Amino acid sequence: MYLLRGGLLLFKIDQALTLTLVEPSFAKTYYEIVQAERDYLSQWLVWPPYADSENFFISFVNKSLRDYADGKSLVCAMIYHGQLIGNVSFNTICHELKKVNIGYWLSANYQGKGIVTRSVAKLISHAFNQLGMEKIEISAATENFASRNVCQRLGFTLEGTISNSEHLNGRIISHAIYGLKKEQWLELS
Repeated sequence: MYLLRGGLLLFKIDQALTLTLVEPSFAKTYYEIVQAERDYLSQWLVWPPYADSENFFISFVNKSLRDYADGKSLVCAMIYHGQLIGNVSFNTICHELKKVNIGYWLSANYQGKGIVTRSVAKLISHAFNQLGMEKIEISAATENFASRNVCQRLGFTLEGTISNSEHLNGRIISHAIYGLKKEQWLELS
């Protein structure tokens, strides 16, 4: 389906799953996923309606790589059995506050396999152990129970809800804000 041809391996999670730094050659595959799953992805992501060509993703990847080089973010492609199936990222890395914000999206065909949970767990470990971060945040739409379940499985604490947080493709949604402190993670590990 979405076969990977290259990429800089960052994290091998298990035999089936790796995280790879995004690269421009992935643009075609990203576009194919969005063409096939635009309605599904648009439920919880604002950008799919605007992803109208491979150039959209080339721009996204190039910006992601610049921000990575500047230490501002880290965007990884999730590769499952050699196929690019989504992204997981530090959307922001705030060195001053020792905090990262994690985001993710996954092709509908790969839901329910623990892929996002394992990928996020790997990024959490990297943030705390290699980057010296003290806190992880994840913001999820209050009605996005799959995403909220990832946070709960990984030991995050619901810190609060922000009403009217985002205009998402024609509707106004609220966000549940989850946090995980380094000491919590160490107790769970």
